[in-house]
Amino acid sequence: MDTTLTSFIKSEDCTNTLDWISKQHDLMVQTVQEWSLINSGSRNLSGLEKMTQIVADFARPLGADIDYISLEDTEVVNDRGEAIGFQNAPILRLRKRPKANRRLLLTGHLDTVFPVESDFQSPTWLNDSLLNGPGVADMKGGIIVMLMALMALEKSPFAERIGWEILLSPDEETGSLASAPVLMQRAKAADMGLTYEPAMPDGTMAGERKGSGNFTCVVFGKEAHAGRAFYEGRNAVVALGDLIGKLAALSGQREGLTVNPAVIQGGTAANVVPDLAQCKFNVRLERVEDQQWFETALENMIDTANKQDGITVKLYGGINRPPKVITAENQLMMDLIAACGAELGQSIQYIPTGGCCEGNNLAAAGLPNVDTLGVIGGYIHSDQEYVDVTSFVPRVQLSACIMMAFAEGYFNDVLRKGGKS
Repeated sequence: MDTTLTSFIKSEDCTNTLDWISKQHDLMVQTVQEWSLINSGSRNLSGLEKMTQIVADFARPLGADIDYISLEDTEVVNDRGEAIGFQNAPILRLRKRPKANRRLLLTGHLDTVFPVESDFQSPTWLNDSLLNGPGVADMKGGIIVMLMALMALEKSPFAERIGWEILLSPDEETGSLASAPVLMQRAKAADMGLTYEPAMPDGTMAGERKGSGNFTCVVFGKEAHAGRAFYEGRNAVVALGDLIGKLAALSGQREGLTVNPAVIQGGTAANVVPDLAQCKFNVRLERVEDQQWFETALENMIDTANKQDGITVKLYGGINRPPKVITAENQLMMDLIAACGAELGQSIQYIPTGGCCEGNNLAAAGLPNVDTLGVIGGYIHSDQEYVDVTSFVPRVQLSACIMMAFAEGYFNDVLRKGGKS
Protein backbone atom coordinates (compact mmCIF):
# COMPACT_ATOMS: atom_id res chain seq x y z
CA MET A 1 0.00 0.00 0.00
CA ASP A 2 1.25 3.47 -0.92
CA THR A 3 1.65 5.15 2.48
CA THR A 4 1.48 8.60 0.90
CA LEU A 5 -1.89 7.73 -0.68
CA THR A 6 -3.03 6.43 2.70
CA SER A 7 -2.05 9.70 4.37
CA PHE A 8 -3.74 11.70 1.64
CA ILE A 9 -7.08 9.89 1.88
CA LYS A 10 -7.01 10.16 5.68
CA SER A 11 -6.30 13.91 5.50
CA GLU A 12 -8.87 16.31 6.88
CA ASP A 13 -9.70 17.71 3.43
CA CYS A 14 -10.50 14.25 2.08
CA THR A 15 -12.38 13.02 5.12
CA ASN A 16 -14.54 16.16 5.17
CA THR A 17 -15.48 15.49 1.55
CA LEU A 18 -16.25 11.84 2.23
CA ASP A 19 -18.32 12.78 5.28
CA TRP A 20 -20.45 15.12 3.14
CA ILE A 21 -21.16 12.25 0.74
CA SER A 22 -22.32 10.02 3.60
CA LYS A 23 -25.18 12.46 4.22
CA GLN A 24 -26.53 12.30 0.63
CA HIS A 25 -28.07 8.80 0.70
CA ASP A 26 -31.72 9.86 0.85
CA LEU A 27 -31.33 12.40 -1.96
CA MET A 28 -29.77 9.81 -4.24
CA VAL A 29 -32.41 7.17 -3.54
CA GLN A 30 -35.24 9.63 -4.14
CA THR A 31 -33.62 10.83 -7.37
CA VAL A 32 -33.13 7.37 -8.86
CA GLN A 33 -36.80 6.57 -8.19
CA GLU A 34 -37.90 9.76 -9.94
CA TRP A 35 -35.62 9.18 -12.92
CA SER A 36 -36.72 5.56 -13.27
CA LEU A 37 -40.27 6.78 -13.91
CA ILE A 38 -39.11 8.53 -17.10
CA ASN A 39 -39.03 6.18 -20.06
CA SER A 40 -35.83 6.95 -21.96
CA GLY A 41 -35.63 3.96 -24.27
CA SER A 42 -33.10 4.42 -27.06
CA ARG A 43 -35.86 5.05 -29.64
CA ASN A 44 -38.03 7.26 -27.41
CA LEU A 45 -36.89 10.68 -28.57
CA SER A 46 -39.28 12.70 -26.40
CA GLY A 47 -38.42 10.64 -23.32
CA LEU A 48 -34.70 11.12 -23.93
CA GLU A 49 -35.18 14.86 -24.34
CA LYS A 50 -37.09 14.97 -21.04
CA MET A 51 -34.40 12.95 -19.30
CA THR A 52 -31.70 15.22 -20.74
CA GLN A 53 -33.32 18.33 -19.28
CA ILE A 54 -33.94 16.76 -15.87
CA VAL A 55 -30.32 15.62 -15.59
CA ALA A 56 -29.08 19.03 -16.75
CA ASP A 57 -31.19 20.71 -14.05
CA PHE A 58 -29.90 18.31 -11.40
CA ALA A 59 -26.32 19.11 -12.42
CA ARG A 60 -26.65 22.91 -12.40
CA PRO A 61 -25.15 23.30 -8.90
CA LEU A 62 -21.85 22.11 -10.41
CA GLY A 63 -21.54 25.47 -12.15
CA ALA A 64 -20.42 23.83 -15.38
CA ASP A 65 -20.93 25.04 -18.92
CA ILE A 66 -23.81 23.03 -20.39
CA ASP A 67 -24.38 22.43 -24.07
CA TYR A 68 -25.93 19.87 -26.40
CA ILE A 69 -24.08 18.12 -29.21
CA SER A 70 -26.29 17.26 -32.17
CA LEU A 71 -25.78 13.82 -33.68
CA GLU A 72 -26.20 12.42 -37.17
CA ASP A 73 -29.15 10.17 -37.89
CA THR A 74 -28.54 6.47 -37.29
CA GLU A 75 -29.20 4.00 -40.10
CA VAL A 76 -31.72 1.33 -39.15
CA VAL A 77 -33.31 -1.41 -41.26
CA ASN A 78 -37.11 -1.57 -41.30
CA ASP A 79 -39.35 -4.62 -41.73
CA ARG A 80 -39.23 -4.19 -45.51
CA GLY A 81 -35.46 -4.50 -45.55
CA GLU A 82 -34.99 -0.81 -46.26
CA ALA A 83 -32.29 1.29 -44.60
CA ILE A 84 -33.83 4.43 -43.12
CA GLY A 85 -32.53 7.20 -40.90
CA PHE A 86 -33.47 7.44 -37.22
CA GLN A 87 -33.18 10.84 -35.54
CA ASN A 88 -31.11 10.82 -32.35
CA ALA A 89 -31.44 12.99 -29.28
CA PRO A 90 -28.34 15.12 -28.61
CA ILE A 91 -25.46 14.36 -26.28
CA LEU A 92 -25.65 16.31 -23.04
CA ARG A 93 -22.24 17.84 -22.32
CA LEU A 94 -21.03 19.60 -19.19
CA ARG A 95 -17.55 21.15 -18.93
CA LYS A 96 -15.59 22.90 -16.22
CA ARG A 97 -12.03 24.26 -16.33
CA PRO A 98 -11.35 22.87 -19.84
CA LYS A 99 -7.87 24.42 -19.97
CA ALA A 100 -6.61 22.72 -16.80
CA ASN A 101 -3.39 20.73 -17.08
CA ARG A 102 -5.08 17.56 -15.86
CA ARG A 103 -8.43 16.68 -17.43
CA LEU A 104 -10.95 13.93 -16.80
CA LEU A 105 -13.53 12.68 -19.28
CA LEU A 106 -16.60 11.18 -17.61
CA THR A 107 -19.10 9.30 -19.76
CA GLY A 108 -22.48 7.70 -19.36
CA HIS A 109 -25.75 7.22 -21.18
CA LEU A 110 -29.27 8.51 -20.79
CA ASP A 111 -30.94 5.72 -22.75
CA THR A 112 -32.22 2.38 -21.51
CA VAL A 113 -33.14 -0.83 -23.32
CA PHE A 114 -36.82 -0.50 -22.38
CA PRO A 115 -39.04 0.93 -25.14
CA VAL A 116 -42.01 3.14 -24.48
CA GLU A 117 -44.26 0.12 -25.18
CA SER A 118 -42.63 -1.92 -22.41
CA ASP A 119 -44.69 -3.03 -19.41
CA PHE A 120 -41.66 -2.24 -17.22
CA GLN A 121 -42.09 1.46 -16.48
CA SER A 122 -41.80 2.11 -12.74
CA PRO A 123 -39.68 1.18 -9.71
CA THR A 124 -40.67 -1.27 -6.98
CA TRP A 125 -38.96 -2.01 -3.68
CA LEU A 126 -37.90 -5.66 -3.36
CA ASN A 127 -36.71 -5.14 0.21
CA ASP A 128 -35.12 -2.37 2.29
CA SER A 129 -31.99 -2.21 0.12
CA LEU A 130 -32.93 -3.48 -3.35
CA LEU A 131 -34.90 -1.28 -5.74
CA ASN A 132 -36.22 -2.87 -8.94
CA GLY A 133 -36.88 -0.53 -11.85
CA PRO A 134 -36.00 0.42 -15.44
CA GLY A 135 -32.56 2.01 -15.62
CA VAL A 136 -32.01 2.09 -11.86
CA ALA A 137 -28.62 0.40 -12.34
CA ASP A 138 -28.00 0.83 -16.06
CA MET A 139 -27.44 3.62 -15.77
CA LYS A 140 -29.55 6.28 -14.15
CA GLY A 141 -28.08 5.22 -10.83
CA GLY A 142 -24.62 5.51 -12.37
CA ILE A 143 -25.27 9.06 -13.57
CA ILE A 144 -26.26 9.99 -10.03
CA VAL A 145 -22.99 8.51 -8.71
CA MET A 146 -21.03 10.51 -11.30
CA LEU A 147 -22.73 13.83 -10.58
CA MET A 148 -22.67 13.49 -6.81
CA ALA A 149 -18.96 12.63 -6.87
CA LEU A 150 -18.31 15.77 -8.90
CA MET A 151 -20.39 17.82 -6.45
CA ALA A 152 -18.22 16.45 -3.66
CA LEU A 153 -15.07 17.29 -5.62
CA GLU A 154 -16.26 20.83 -6.24
CA LYS A 155 -16.75 21.33 -2.49
CA SER A 156 -13.16 20.22 -1.86
CA PRO A 157 -9.95 22.30 -2.09
CA PHE A 158 -8.73 20.02 -4.91
CA ALA A 159 -11.29 21.04 -7.53
CA GLU A 160 -9.35 23.93 -9.05
CA ARG A 161 -6.43 21.66 -9.96
CA ILE A 162 -8.29 19.68 -12.61
CA GLY A 163 -10.75 20.14 -15.44
CA TRP A 164 -13.51 17.76 -16.35
CA GLU A 165 -15.96 17.06 -19.13
CA ILE A 166 -19.11 14.93 -19.02
CA LEU A 167 -20.67 13.30 -22.09
CA LEU A 168 -24.08 11.69 -21.57
CA SER A 169 -25.13 9.94 -24.76
CA PRO A 170 -28.60 8.91 -26.02
CA ASP A 171 -27.58 5.75 -27.90
CA GLU A 172 -25.20 3.59 -25.86
CA GLU A 173 -27.65 0.72 -25.61
CA THR A 174 -27.86 0.51 -29.41
CA GLY A 175 -24.10 0.59 -29.90
CA SER A 176 -23.17 4.31 -29.69
CA LEU A 177 -23.31 4.45 -33.48
CA ALA A 178 -23.98 8.20 -33.58
CA SER A 179 -22.08 9.22 -30.45
CA ALA A 180 -18.91 7.18 -31.11
CA PRO A 181 -17.18 9.92 -33.18
CA VAL A 182 -17.79 12.43 -30.38
CA LEU A 183 -16.48 10.01 -27.76
CA MET A 184 -13.38 9.44 -29.86
CA GLN A 185 -12.75 13.15 -30.38
CA ARG A 186 -13.24 14.17 -26.76
CA ALA A 187 -11.24 11.19 -25.45
CA LYS A 188 -8.24 12.54 -27.33
CA ALA A 189 -8.48 15.78 -25.33
CA ALA A 190 -8.49 14.07 -21.92
CA ASP A 191 -5.93 12.40 -19.66
CA MET A 192 -8.06 9.72 -18.04
CA GLY A 193 -11.59 8.37 -18.43
CA LEU A 194 -14.27 7.38 -15.91
CA THR A 195 -17.44 5.62 -17.09
CA TYR A 196 -20.41 4.78 -14.90
CA GLU A 197 -21.78 1.43 -16.00
CA PRO A 198 -22.96 -0.68 -13.04
CA ALA A 199 -20.57 -2.96 -11.22
CA MET A 200 -21.38 -6.67 -10.95
CA PRO A 201 -23.82 -7.80 -8.22
CA ASP A 202 -20.88 -8.61 -5.91
CA GLY A 203 -19.16 -5.27 -6.61
CA THR A 204 -16.60 -6.71 -9.03
CA MET A 205 -15.68 -4.35 -11.87
CA ALA A 206 -14.90 -4.95 -15.53
CA GLY A 207 -11.34 -5.17 -16.80
CA GLU A 208 -10.81 -6.38 -20.36
CA ARG A 209 -13.86 -6.23 -22.59
CA LYS A 210 -14.68 -7.99 -25.83
CA GLY A 211 -15.35 -5.94 -28.92
CA SER A 212 -18.78 -6.03 -30.51
CA GLY A 213 -20.61 -5.42 -33.74
CA ASN A 214 -24.27 -5.49 -34.74
CA PHE A 215 -25.34 -6.42 -38.26
CA THR A 216 -28.52 -6.88 -40.27
CA CYS A 217 -28.46 -9.27 -43.21
CA VAL A 218 -31.33 -8.79 -45.69
CA VAL A 219 -32.09 -11.40 -48.36
CA PHE A 220 -34.28 -10.63 -51.36
CA GLY A 221 -35.74 -13.45 -53.47
CA LYS A 222 -38.78 -13.82 -55.70
CA GLU A 223 -42.31 -14.35 -54.46
CA ALA A 224 -44.40 -17.14 -56.00
CA HIS A 225 -47.35 -19.42 -55.23
CA ALA A 226 -46.04 -22.38 -53.26
CA GLY A 227 -48.30 -24.81 -55.17
CA ARG A 228 -48.79 -23.51 -58.71
CA ALA A 229 -45.40 -21.87 -59.26
CA PHE A 230 -43.03 -23.17 -56.59
CA TYR A 231 -40.03 -23.45 -58.91
CA GLU A 232 -40.57 -19.96 -60.29
CA GLY A 233 -39.96 -18.53 -56.83
CA ARG A 234 -36.67 -17.86 -55.09
CA ASN A 235 -36.97 -18.57 -51.38
CA ALA A 236 -35.36 -15.80 -49.34
CA VAL A 237 -35.92 -17.67 -46.06
CA VAL A 238 -34.01 -20.73 -47.30
CA ALA A 239 -31.13 -18.57 -48.50
CA LEU A 240 -31.06 -16.73 -45.19
CA GLY A 241 -31.16 -20.01 -43.26
CA ASP A 242 -28.08 -21.21 -45.11
CA LEU A 243 -26.30 -17.96 -44.22
CA ILE A 244 -27.33 -18.20 -40.57
CA GLY A 245 -25.85 -21.68 -40.30
CA LYS A 246 -22.56 -20.47 -41.74
CA LEU A 247 -22.53 -17.45 -39.44
CA ALA A 248 -23.12 -19.59 -36.35
CA ALA A 249 -20.30 -21.91 -37.43
CA LEU A 250 -17.82 -19.03 -37.11
CA SER A 251 -18.18 -19.11 -33.32
CA GLY A 252 -15.04 -20.53 -31.76
CA GLN A 253 -12.96 -20.42 -34.94
CA ARG A 254 -10.98 -17.69 -33.20
CA GLU A 255 -10.53 -17.81 -29.43
CA GLY A 256 -13.31 -15.89 -27.74
CA LEU A 257 -15.10 -15.04 -31.00
CA THR A 258 -18.85 -15.67 -30.99
CA VAL A 259 -21.59 -14.94 -33.51
CA ASN A 260 -25.17 -14.76 -32.26
CA PRO A 261 -27.95 -14.79 -34.89
CA ALA A 262 -30.76 -13.34 -32.82
CA VAL A 263 -33.76 -11.76 -34.59
CA ILE A 264 -35.21 -13.39 -37.71
CA GLN A 265 -38.04 -12.14 -39.92
CA GLY A 266 -39.34 -13.55 -43.17
CA GLY A 267 -42.30 -14.70 -45.17
CA THR A 268 -45.97 -13.82 -45.23
CA ALA A 269 -47.93 -17.09 -45.48
CA ALA A 270 -47.19 -20.79 -45.63
CA ASN A 271 -48.41 -21.05 -49.22
CA VAL A 272 -46.19 -18.24 -50.53
CA VAL A 273 -42.53 -18.59 -51.49
CA PRO A 274 -41.04 -15.71 -49.46
CA ASP A 275 -39.22 -12.95 -51.30
CA LEU A 276 -37.82 -11.23 -48.19
CA ALA A 277 -36.05 -12.39 -45.05
CA GLN A 278 -33.68 -10.73 -42.63
CA CYS A 279 -31.59 -11.56 -39.60
CA LYS A 280 -30.04 -9.31 -36.98
CA PHE A 281 -26.90 -10.76 -35.46
CA ASN A 282 -24.12 -9.79 -33.08
CA VAL A 283 -20.43 -10.66 -33.07
CA ARG A 284 -18.09 -10.53 -30.06
CA LEU A 285 -14.32 -10.78 -30.32
CA GLU A 286 -11.42 -10.66 -27.88
CA ARG A 287 -8.57 -9.53 -30.13
CA VAL A 288 -8.29 -6.53 -32.40
CA GLU A 289 -6.69 -8.62 -35.16
CA ASP A 290 -9.73 -10.91 -35.31
CA GLN A 291 -11.85 -8.09 -36.69
CA GLN A 292 -10.21 -8.35 -40.12
CA TRP A 293 -10.54 -12.14 -40.08
CA PHE A 294 -14.25 -11.95 -39.30
CA GLU A 295 -14.97 -9.21 -41.82
CA THR A 296 -13.22 -11.19 -44.56
CA ALA A 297 -15.15 -14.36 -43.69
CA LEU A 298 -18.42 -12.42 -43.69
CA GLU A 299 -17.66 -10.76 -47.01
CA ASN A 300 -16.92 -14.15 -48.60
CA MET A 301 -20.23 -15.54 -47.32
CA ILE A 302 -22.21 -12.64 -48.75
CA ASP A 303 -20.39 -12.87 -52.10
CA THR A 304 -21.17 -16.59 -52.33
CA ALA A 305 -24.82 -16.04 -51.43
CA ASN A 306 -25.18 -13.35 -54.08
CA LYS A 307 -24.10 -15.82 -56.78
CA GLN A 308 -27.32 -17.79 -56.32
CA ASP A 309 -29.85 -17.36 -59.11
CA GLY A 310 -32.49 -14.80 -58.17
CA ILE A 311 -31.08 -14.06 -54.71
CA THR A 312 -29.72 -10.69 -53.58
CA VAL A 313 -28.13 -10.20 -50.16
CA LYS A 314 -27.45 -6.85 -48.52
CA LEU A 315 -25.51 -6.36 -45.30
CA TYR A 316 -25.81 -3.42 -42.91
CA GLY A 317 -23.92 -2.58 -39.74
CA GLY A 318 -20.39 -3.25 -38.58
CA ILE A 319 -18.08 -3.66 -35.62
CA ASN A 320 -18.67 -0.49 -33.67
CA ARG A 321 -16.75 -1.22 -30.46
CA PRO A 322 -13.21 -2.62 -30.72
CA PRO A 323 -11.98 -4.91 -27.94
CA LYS A 324 -10.80 -3.11 -24.81
CA VAL A 325 -7.33 -4.45 -24.09
CA ILE A 326 -5.70 -3.63 -20.76
CA THR A 327 -2.53 -1.62 -21.38
CA ALA A 328 0.17 -1.02 -18.78
CA GLU A 329 -1.31 2.43 -18.12
CA ASN A 330 -4.80 1.02 -17.75
CA GLN A 331 -3.57 -1.67 -15.36
CA LEU A 332 -1.87 0.96 -13.22
CA MET A 333 -5.08 2.97 -13.17
CA MET A 334 -7.02 -0.11 -12.07
CA ASP A 335 -4.48 -0.82 -9.34
CA LEU A 336 -4.64 2.75 -8.04
CA ILE A 337 -8.44 2.66 -7.98
CA ALA A 338 -8.27 -0.61 -6.04
CA ALA A 339 -5.88 1.11 -3.61
CA CYS A 340 -8.33 3.99 -3.17
CA GLY A 341 -11.06 1.44 -2.53
CA ALA A 342 -8.97 -0.38 0.05
CA GLU A 343 -8.48 2.85 1.99
CA LEU A 344 -12.27 3.22 2.06
CA GLY A 345 -12.78 -0.37 3.20
CA GLN A 346 -13.92 -1.49 -0.24
CA SER A 347 -12.44 -4.55 -1.95
CA ILE A 348 -12.11 -3.78 -5.67
CA GLN A 349 -11.64 -6.73 -8.01
CA TYR A 350 -11.66 -6.83 -11.82
CA ILE A 351 -12.72 -9.55 -14.25
CA PRO A 352 -12.72 -9.76 -18.05
CA THR A 353 -16.19 -9.60 -19.58
CA GLY A 354 -17.87 -10.25 -22.90
CA GLY A 355 -19.99 -7.14 -22.45
CA CYS A 356 -18.94 -3.84 -23.95
CA CYS A 357 -19.65 -0.17 -23.37
CA GLU A 358 -18.28 3.32 -23.95
CA GLY A 359 -15.10 2.21 -22.19
CA ASN A 360 -14.28 0.30 -25.40
CA ASN A 361 -14.61 3.51 -27.39
CA LEU A 362 -12.41 5.48 -25.00
CA ALA A 363 -9.76 2.75 -25.04
CA ALA A 364 -9.82 2.75 -28.86
CA ALA A 365 -8.92 6.45 -28.67
CA GLY A 366 -5.95 5.59 -26.42
CA LEU A 367 -7.52 6.88 -23.21
CA PRO A 368 -6.88 4.84 -20.04
CA ASN A 369 -10.24 4.29 -18.38
CA VAL A 370 -12.24 2.27 -15.89
CA ASP A 371 -15.85 1.85 -16.92
CA THR A 372 -17.86 0.23 -14.10
CA LEU A 373 -17.80 2.99 -11.50
CA GLY A 374 -21.58 3.14 -11.18
CA VAL A 375 -23.85 1.52 -8.64
CA ILE A 376 -23.89 -2.13 -7.63
CA GLY A 377 -26.85 -3.86 -9.22
CA GLY A 378 -27.97 -6.81 -11.26
CA TYR A 379 -30.25 -8.37 -13.89
CA ILE A 380 -29.71 -5.39 -16.17
CA HIS A 381 -31.50 -5.43 -19.53
CA SER A 382 -34.43 -7.30 -17.96
CA ASP A 383 -37.53 -6.44 -15.97
CA GLN A 384 -35.68 -7.84 -12.95
CA GLU A 385 -33.11 -5.01 -13.03
CA TYR A 386 -32.26 -3.74 -9.57
CA VAL A 387 -29.93 -1.40 -7.73
CA ASP A 388 -28.57 -2.00 -4.25
CA VAL A 389 -29.26 1.44 -2.80
CA THR A 390 -26.75 0.85 0.00
CA SER A 391 -24.06 1.10 -2.70
CA PHE A 392 -24.76 4.75 -3.52
CA VAL A 393 -22.69 6.31 -0.75
CA PRO A 394 -19.62 4.02 -1.03
CA ARG A 395 -19.57 4.24 -4.83
CA VAL A 396 -19.74 8.04 -4.74
CA GLN A 397 -16.98 8.06 -2.12
CA LEU A 398 -14.83 5.85 -4.35
CA SER A 399 -15.23 8.17 -7.34
CA ALA A 400 -14.63 11.28 -5.25
CA CYS A 401 -11.48 9.66 -3.86
CA ILE A 402 -10.28 8.90 -7.40
CA MET A 403 -10.93 12.47 -8.50
CA MET A 404 -9.15 14.02 -5.52
CA ALA A 405 -6.18 11.66 -5.92
CA PHE A 406 -6.09 12.52 -9.63
CA ALA A 407 -5.99 16.21 -8.73
CA GLU A 408 -3.15 15.57 -6.27
CA GLY A 409 -1.07 13.81 -8.95
CA TYR A 410 -1.33 10.18 -7.82
CA PHE A 411 -2.45 9.12 -11.29
CA ASN A 412 0.29 10.98 -13.19
CA ASP A 413 1.91 7.75 -14.43
CA VAL A 414 -1.43 6.70 -15.93
CA LEU A 415 -1.83 9.73 -18.16
CA ARG A 416 -1.89 9.24 -21.90
CA LYS A 417 1.55 8.74 -23.41
CA GLY A 418 2.47 11.39 -25.94
CA GLY A 419 0.12 13.98 -24.49
CA LYS A 420 -3.32 15.16 -25.60
CA SER A 421 -4.27 16.18 -29.11
